[in-house]
Amino acid sequence: MTKGQSLHITAAAAAELGRQAAVAGTPGMMHLDLIEGGCERWTIRLRPGHLAGVPIARADGVTVYAPEQQWTHLCGVCLDYRGDLSGGGFLVHPPEGQSSCACGAAYGPLVRGGSVTQ
Repeated sequence: MTKGQSLHITAAAAAELGRQAAVAGTPGMMHLDLIEGGCERWTIRLRPGHLAGVPIARADGVTVYAPEQQWTHLCGVCLDYRGDLSGGGFLVHPPEGQSSCACGAAYGPLVRGGSVTQ
């Protein structure tokens, strides 16, 4: 993990990641991967455990692993969690130059004037 160039995790997201990992029997370990397609280019998928990959972020006792080939797409992304009485979910805040969809779980390159900026 290179400091400052990996996935950022808010305190709210770290707490929920820790809760989900503990419930699943894999305390402190979560796996994140990107699935192409959906409302933007990449949609995040979170699963408990260290399924494969490299550590890309650590916060409040939780380490998030991801496939090494997806690391560059996760640099600068901020993972947040919002919950209310009707439920909750993880939100992605992409780095500058990328956009996120209305659902907050997907992001991709900005499209300007019909062309994609990378």
